[in-house]
This record gives sequence, structure tokens and C-alpha cells, in this order.
Amino acid sequence: EVQLVTSGGGSVQAGGSLTLSCAASGFTFENYAITWFRQVPGKEREGVSCISSSDGSTYYADSVKGRFTISRDNAKNTVYLQMSSLKPEDTAVYYCAAVYTWGRYDSSWLRRKHEYPYWGQGTQVTVSS
Repeated sequence: EVQLVTSGGGSVQAGGSLTLSCAASGFTFENYAITWFRQVPGKEREGVSCISSSDGSTYYADSVKGRFTISRDNAKNTVYLQMSSLKPEDTAVYYCAAVYTWGRYDSSWLRRKHEYPYWGQGTQVTVSS
């Protein structure tokens, strides 16, 4: 059974930091690109950051560039999202998702949410001003 278990969300004040984790099982993790998405009620789910399966290439949405860092540990089947200098507009439910990219990996995977077969359950991040 494929599982992506997200954790690490919580409530912080603006300027604070959080690290989210996405632990995977049930598929060959190192062959899949992983993306963090976030969603606010009433808005579309948006791609925040993604990391490739092969060389660890990463992409970030402009809104989080310089503040968020994505990384993966294939030995632990886990992807992390380190978030710093958090802003109230970062408040959302954060989801991780996995996709097999057939070797074709680029920033477009931040926008291709409908092509991801595997999703985590989401974790709430709340940033207060």
C-alpha cells in the first residue's frame, strides 16, 4: 500500500521556522520526484517546491524562494521542507505528493498537480502576525 505521511505542521509567529516531513512507503521512493503543495480554503492547490528523483535538482515557487529549502533522504524514504522567515500568507495545509517523471524533470511539475498519483494527508501550518 502506497503511503505518504506528512508531519511537522503547527502554529508559529511570523518570522519563525518549521520543518515538514513526508515519509513514504509502498513504492520505490528514489525513483519518484516529490513536490510540496499547499492549499488555502477557497483557493487552488499550489506547488511550493519540488525535488527530482535523480540528481536532487530543486525548484521553488517565487513566493518562497530564499525562505524554504527542500531536501530528501532516500535512505529514510523521507523528504523535508525547511521553512524559515514564515509569513502569515504561508498559512495553509501543506501536502506532499510523488510522481514518476520518466526522466523529464523541470519546474513545470510545480504546476502539474493533476498528474500526481500519490498524495499525503496534509499538515496544517498557521503563521500569526
